[in-house]
Amino acid sequence: MLIKTPFSHEPLPSEITPQGVYLNRRTALASLGLAAASPLALAQGIAGGGKLPKLPATPSTVAGAITKDKATSYTDATSYNNFYEFGTDKSDPASYAHTLKTRPWTVSVEGECAKPMRFDIETLLKLSAMEERIYRLRCVEGWSMVIPWVGYSLAEVIKKVEPTSKAKYVEFTSLADKSQMPGVRSGVLDWPYVEGLRIDEAMHPLAMLVFGMYGELLPNQNGAPLRLALPWKYGFKSAKSLVKIRLVEKEPVSSWTKAAQQEYGFYSNVNPNVPHPRWSQATERRIGEDGLFAKKRPTLMFNGYGDQVGQLYAGMDLKKNY
Repeated sequence: MLIKTPFSHEPLPSEITPQGVYLNRRTALASLGLAAASPLALAQGIAGGGKLPKLPATPSTVAGAITKDKATSYTDATSYNNFYEFGTDKSDPASYAHTLKTRPWTVSVEGECAKPMRFDIETLLKLSAMEERIYRLRCVEGWSMVIPWVGYSLAEVIKKVEPTSKAKYVEFTSLADKSQMPGVRSGVLDWPYVEGLRIDEAMHPLAMLVFGMYGELLPNQNGAPLRLALPWKYGFKSAKSLVKIRLVEKEPVSSWTKAAQQEYGFYSNVNPNVPHPRWSQATERRIGEDGLFAKKRPTLMFNGYGDQVGQLYAGMDLKKNY
Protein backbone atom coordinates (compact mmCIF):
# COMPACT_ATOMS: atom_id res chain seq x y z
CA MET A 1 0.00 0.00 0.00
CA LEU A 2 1.37 3.40 -0.95
CA ILE A 3 1.72 6.06 1.70
CA LYS A 4 0.80 9.44 0.27
CA THR A 5 2.46 12.45 1.85
CA PRO A 6 0.36 15.59 1.40
CA PHE A 7 1.94 18.59 -0.22
CA SER A 8 1.53 22.08 1.15
CA HIS A 9 1.19 25.03 -1.17
CA GLU A 10 2.02 27.42 1.65
CA PRO A 11 5.46 26.27 2.91
CA LEU A 12 6.66 27.32 6.32
CA PRO A 13 9.25 30.08 6.58
CA SER A 14 11.72 27.56 7.97
CA GLU A 15 11.47 25.63 4.72
CA ILE A 16 12.28 28.64 2.60
CA THR A 17 15.18 30.13 4.54
CA PRO A 18 18.48 28.99 3.00
CA GLN A 19 20.49 26.61 5.15
CA GLY A 20 24.02 27.75 4.35
CA VAL A 21 25.76 25.20 6.48
CA TYR A 22 25.01 22.45 4.03
CA LEU A 23 26.09 24.15 0.80
CA ASN A 24 28.26 21.80 -1.19
CA ARG A 25 30.45 20.81 1.74
CA ARG A 26 31.11 17.48 0.09
CA THR A 27 32.86 19.18 -2.84
CA ALA A 28 34.84 21.89 -1.11
CA LEU A 29 38.08 20.85 -2.83
CA ALA A 30 36.62 20.33 -6.29
CA SER A 31 36.69 23.94 -7.44
CA LEU A 32 40.41 24.70 -7.18
CA GLY A 33 41.89 26.06 -10.38
CA LEU A 34 38.72 25.86 -12.46
CA ALA A 35 37.62 28.07 -15.35
CA ALA A 36 35.44 31.17 -15.20
CA ALA A 37 31.66 31.01 -15.25
CA SER A 38 29.78 30.93 -18.52
CA PRO A 39 29.29 34.21 -20.39
CA LEU A 40 25.52 34.38 -19.86
CA ALA A 41 25.81 33.77 -16.14
CA LEU A 42 28.45 36.49 -15.81
CA ALA A 43 26.45 38.91 -17.90
CA GLN A 44 23.41 38.56 -15.66
CA GLY A 45 25.34 38.50 -12.41
CA ILE A 46 24.03 35.03 -11.55
CA ALA A 47 26.44 33.46 -9.12
CA GLY A 48 26.94 29.73 -8.82
CA GLY A 49 27.98 28.06 -5.62
CA GLY A 50 31.67 28.20 -6.46
CA LYS A 51 32.17 24.65 -5.19
CA LEU A 52 31.49 22.58 -8.29
CA PRO A 53 33.37 22.35 -11.60
CA LYS A 54 32.42 24.97 -14.15
CA LEU A 55 30.40 23.94 -17.19
CA PRO A 56 30.86 26.62 -19.87
CA ALA A 57 27.99 27.20 -22.27
CA THR A 58 26.77 29.70 -24.82
CA PRO A 59 23.38 31.43 -24.68
CA SER A 60 20.72 29.33 -26.38
CA THR A 61 19.16 30.45 -29.65
CA VAL A 62 16.11 28.17 -29.24
CA ALA A 63 12.94 30.26 -29.34
CA GLY A 64 11.72 31.02 -25.83
CA ALA A 65 14.72 29.41 -24.14
CA ILE A 66 15.83 32.50 -22.21
CA THR A 67 13.26 34.29 -20.08
CA LYS A 68 13.81 37.87 -18.96
CA ASP A 69 12.62 37.03 -15.45
CA LYS A 70 15.13 37.59 -12.68
CA ALA A 71 16.94 34.37 -11.82
CA THR A 72 16.38 32.78 -8.43
CA SER A 73 19.46 32.90 -6.22
CA TYR A 74 21.71 29.85 -6.34
CA THR A 75 21.30 29.40 -2.59
CA ASP A 76 17.52 29.22 -2.83
CA ALA A 77 17.60 26.99 -5.91
CA THR A 78 19.89 24.47 -4.22
CA SER A 79 18.36 24.43 -0.73
CA TYR A 80 14.62 24.22 -1.49
CA ASN A 81 14.06 21.09 -3.54
CA ASN A 82 11.71 18.22 -4.26
CA PHE A 83 13.76 15.04 -4.66
CA TYR A 84 11.93 12.32 -2.78
CA GLU A 85 14.75 9.83 -3.18
CA PHE A 86 16.42 11.85 -0.41
CA GLY A 87 13.36 12.70 1.68
CA THR A 88 10.07 14.56 1.51
CA ASP A 89 11.07 17.80 3.26
CA LYS A 90 12.34 20.60 1.06
CA SER A 91 15.66 20.69 2.94
CA ASP A 92 16.23 16.91 2.83
CA PRO A 93 17.91 16.74 -0.62
CA ALA A 94 20.50 19.35 0.37
CA SER A 95 21.12 17.56 3.66
CA TYR A 96 21.39 14.00 2.38
CA ALA A 97 22.27 14.00 -1.33
CA HIS A 98 26.02 14.11 -0.62
CA THR A 99 25.79 10.29 -0.51
CA LEU A 100 25.01 10.14 -4.25
CA LYS A 101 27.93 8.96 -6.38
CA THR A 102 27.74 10.48 -9.86
CA ARG A 103 30.88 8.90 -11.34
CA PRO A 104 30.93 6.44 -13.01
CA TRP A 105 27.45 6.86 -14.48
CA THR A 106 25.76 5.38 -17.54
CA VAL A 107 22.41 5.95 -19.24
CA SER A 108 20.80 3.37 -21.51
CA VAL A 109 18.62 4.54 -24.41
CA GLU A 110 16.62 1.61 -25.69
CA GLY A 111 13.24 0.25 -26.75
CA GLU A 112 11.62 1.04 -30.10
CA CYS A 113 14.73 2.24 -31.90
CA ALA A 114 17.14 0.95 -34.53
CA LYS A 115 20.34 1.66 -32.61
CA PRO A 116 19.95 1.23 -28.84
CA MET A 117 22.93 2.65 -26.99
CA ARG A 118 24.44 2.90 -23.54
CA PHE A 119 26.13 6.24 -22.93
CA ASP A 120 28.58 7.06 -20.18
CA ILE A 121 28.19 10.50 -18.67
CA GLU A 122 31.42 11.84 -20.21
CA THR A 123 30.21 10.89 -23.70
CA LEU A 124 26.89 12.63 -23.09
CA LEU A 125 28.67 15.77 -21.94
CA LYS A 126 30.39 15.93 -25.34
CA LEU A 127 27.48 14.79 -27.51
CA SER A 128 26.25 18.29 -28.35
CA ALA A 129 27.28 21.89 -27.69
CA MET A 130 26.33 23.09 -24.22
CA GLU A 131 23.76 25.87 -24.05
CA GLU A 132 22.60 27.99 -21.15
CA ARG A 133 18.85 28.42 -20.94
CA ILE A 134 16.98 30.41 -18.30
CA TYR A 135 13.71 28.56 -17.70
CA ARG A 136 10.84 29.23 -15.34
CA LEU A 137 10.15 26.28 -13.04
CA ARG A 138 6.57 25.94 -11.76
CA CYS A 139 5.88 23.42 -9.02
CA VAL A 140 2.44 21.85 -8.66
CA GLU A 141 2.56 22.91 -5.00
CA GLY A 142 2.22 26.57 -5.96
CA TRP A 143 5.78 27.92 -5.92
CA SER A 144 8.11 28.83 -8.75
CA MET A 145 11.75 29.60 -9.51
CA VAL A 146 13.80 30.81 -12.47
CA ILE A 147 16.85 28.62 -13.14
CA PRO A 148 19.75 29.06 -15.58
CA TRP A 149 20.18 25.47 -16.80
CA VAL A 150 23.14 24.14 -18.80
CA GLY A 151 22.68 21.34 -21.32
CA TYR A 152 21.12 20.77 -24.72
CA SER A 153 17.89 19.56 -26.31
CA LEU A 154 16.85 16.02 -25.38
CA ALA A 155 16.19 15.42 -29.08
CA GLU A 156 19.95 15.24 -29.68
CA VAL A 157 20.14 11.96 -27.74
CA ILE A 158 16.89 10.51 -29.07
CA LYS A 159 17.93 11.09 -32.68
CA LYS A 160 21.14 9.11 -32.11
CA VAL A 161 19.23 5.88 -31.49
CA GLU A 162 16.95 6.31 -34.52
CA PRO A 163 13.39 5.83 -33.20
CA THR A 164 11.15 3.46 -35.15
CA SER A 165 7.55 4.19 -36.20
CA LYS A 166 6.38 2.37 -33.04
CA ALA A 167 8.06 4.94 -30.76
CA LYS A 168 5.03 6.96 -29.65
CA TYR A 169 6.19 7.78 -26.13
CA VAL A 170 9.41 8.15 -24.14
CA GLU A 171 9.77 6.69 -20.64
CA PHE A 172 12.40 7.99 -18.21
CA THR A 173 13.69 6.08 -15.18
CA SER A 174 15.68 7.58 -12.32
CA LEU A 175 18.23 5.87 -10.10
CA ALA A 176 16.74 4.13 -7.06
CA ASP A 177 19.56 2.94 -4.83
CA LYS A 178 18.78 2.44 -1.15
CA SER A 179 22.45 2.53 -0.24
CA GLN A 180 22.82 6.05 -1.67
CA MET A 181 19.30 7.43 -1.41
CA PRO A 182 17.68 7.22 2.04
CA GLY A 183 14.26 8.24 0.72
CA VAL A 184 14.07 5.10 -1.42
CA ARG A 185 13.80 3.10 1.80
CA SER A 186 10.38 4.69 2.37
CA GLY A 187 7.09 3.72 0.76
CA VAL A 188 6.14 7.21 -0.33
CA LEU A 189 6.36 6.13 -4.00
CA ASP A 190 6.73 2.88 -5.90
CA TRP A 191 10.42 3.09 -6.83
CA PRO A 192 12.18 3.64 -9.16
CA TYR A 193 10.80 7.04 -10.17
CA VAL A 194 9.34 6.87 -13.67
CA GLU A 195 8.18 9.70 -15.92
CA GLY A 196 6.93 9.87 -19.48
CA LEU A 197 6.37 12.14 -22.45
CA ARG A 198 4.77 11.81 -25.82
CA ILE A 199 7.58 11.56 -28.35
CA ASP A 200 6.72 14.88 -30.00
CA GLU A 201 6.98 16.53 -26.56
CA ALA A 202 10.35 14.87 -25.97
CA MET A 203 11.61 15.99 -29.38
CA HIS A 204 10.51 19.60 -28.88
CA PRO A 205 13.55 21.94 -28.80
CA LEU A 206 12.61 23.25 -25.32
CA ALA A 207 12.72 19.74 -23.80
CA MET A 208 16.16 19.85 -22.25
CA LEU A 209 18.68 17.31 -21.02
CA VAL A 210 20.42 19.14 -18.19
CA PHE A 211 23.95 18.63 -16.86
CA GLY A 212 24.47 21.88 -14.98
CA MET A 213 23.02 25.08 -13.58
CA TYR A 214 24.36 28.57 -12.91
CA GLY A 215 27.41 27.79 -15.05
CA GLU A 216 28.46 24.79 -12.96
CA LEU A 217 27.79 21.05 -12.89
CA LEU A 218 24.49 20.06 -11.28
CA PRO A 219 24.57 19.74 -7.49
CA ASN A 220 23.42 16.33 -6.31
CA GLN A 221 20.26 17.73 -4.75
CA ASN A 222 19.19 19.17 -8.11
CA GLY A 223 19.40 15.87 -9.99
CA ALA A 224 23.05 15.20 -10.79
CA PRO A 225 24.55 14.10 -13.03
CA LEU A 226 21.74 14.62 -15.55
CA ARG A 227 18.04 15.42 -15.46
CA LEU A 228 15.23 16.79 -17.57
CA ALA A 229 13.97 20.37 -17.71
CA LEU A 230 10.53 20.76 -19.29
CA PRO A 231 9.63 24.41 -18.72
CA TRP A 232 5.96 24.23 -19.78
CA LYS A 233 5.16 21.34 -17.42
CA TYR A 234 4.99 21.11 -13.64
CA GLY A 235 8.35 20.43 -12.06
CA PHE A 236 7.76 16.80 -11.10
CA LYS A 237 7.76 15.87 -14.81
CA SER A 238 11.46 16.80 -15.00
CA ALA A 239 12.92 13.52 -13.74
CA LYS A 240 16.30 13.64 -11.99
CA SER A 241 19.39 11.38 -11.88
CA LEU A 242 18.39 9.54 -15.03
CA VAL A 243 19.66 6.02 -15.74
CA LYS A 244 17.30 4.87 -18.52
CA ILE A 245 15.46 6.41 -21.45
CA ARG A 246 13.13 3.99 -23.20
CA LEU A 247 11.14 4.54 -26.40
CA VAL A 248 7.80 2.76 -26.15
CA GLU A 249 4.57 2.29 -28.09
CA LYS A 250 2.13 2.64 -25.18
CA GLU A 251 1.73 5.54 -22.76
CA PRO A 252 3.99 5.00 -19.71
CA VAL A 253 2.51 5.13 -16.22
CA SER A 254 4.31 7.94 -14.40
CA SER A 255 5.14 7.51 -10.72
CA TRP A 256 2.92 10.32 -9.47
CA THR A 257 0.08 9.26 -11.75
CA LYS A 258 0.37 5.76 -10.31
CA ALA A 259 0.38 7.12 -6.76
CA ALA A 260 -2.53 9.57 -7.19
CA GLN A 261 -4.09 9.56 -10.64
CA GLN A 262 -6.80 12.04 -9.66
CA GLU A 263 -4.12 14.64 -8.83
CA TYR A 264 -1.28 14.05 -11.29
CA GLY A 265 -2.22 13.39 -14.89
CA PHE A 266 0.13 12.18 -17.60
CA TYR A 267 0.48 15.54 -19.36
CA SER A 268 0.78 17.84 -16.31
CA ASN A 269 1.07 21.00 -18.38
CA VAL A 270 1.03 24.19 -16.31
CA ASN A 271 -2.58 25.36 -16.53
CA PRO A 272 -4.04 28.05 -14.23
CA ASN A 273 -7.55 27.01 -15.30
CA VAL A 274 -7.31 23.46 -13.95
CA PRO A 275 -7.12 23.44 -10.14
CA HIS A 276 -5.33 20.75 -8.21
CA PRO A 277 -7.94 18.84 -6.14
CA ARG A 278 -6.56 20.42 -2.96
CA TRP A 279 -5.72 23.97 -4.11
CA SER A 280 -5.95 26.46 -6.94
CA GLN A 281 -3.26 26.68 -9.63
CA ALA A 282 -4.25 30.22 -10.65
CA THR A 283 -1.39 31.93 -8.79
CA GLU A 284 2.14 31.11 -7.70
CA ARG A 285 4.73 32.32 -5.21
CA ARG A 286 8.20 33.00 -6.62
CA ILE A 287 10.82 31.71 -4.19
CA GLY A 288 13.08 34.49 -2.88
CA GLU A 289 10.83 37.26 -4.15
CA ASP A 290 10.19 39.87 -1.44
CA GLY A 291 9.55 37.44 1.36
CA LEU A 292 6.85 34.98 2.34
CA PHE A 293 4.01 37.52 2.34
CA ALA A 294 4.70 39.00 -1.09
CA LYS A 295 1.73 39.19 -3.44
CA LYS A 296 1.46 36.06 -5.55
CA ARG A 297 1.83 36.34 -9.29
CA PRO A 298 -0.69 34.93 -11.75
CA THR A 299 0.22 31.55 -13.20
CA LEU A 300 0.78 31.66 -16.96
CA MET A 301 -0.73 29.10 -19.33
CA PHE A 302 1.97 26.55 -20.24
CA ASN A 303 4.11 28.50 -17.74
CA GLY A 304 4.47 31.27 -20.35
CA TYR A 305 5.71 28.97 -23.12
CA GLY A 306 2.41 28.71 -24.98
CA ASP A 307 3.74 30.33 -28.16
CA GLN A 308 6.35 27.57 -28.39
CA VAL A 309 4.42 24.47 -27.28
CA GLY A 310 0.71 25.24 -27.58
CA GLN A 311 0.45 23.55 -30.98
CA LEU A 312 1.41 20.21 -29.38
CA TYR A 313 -2.00 20.13 -27.70
CA ALA A 314 -4.22 21.58 -30.42
CA GLY A 315 -7.70 20.07 -30.20
CA MET A 316 -7.09 18.38 -26.83
CA ASP A 317 -9.35 18.84 -23.82
CA LEU A 318 -6.78 20.28 -21.39
CA LYS A 319 -9.03 19.74 -18.40
CA LYS A 320 -9.45 16.07 -19.18
CA ASN A 321 -5.80 15.69 -20.22
CA TYR A 322 -4.36 17.45 -17.19
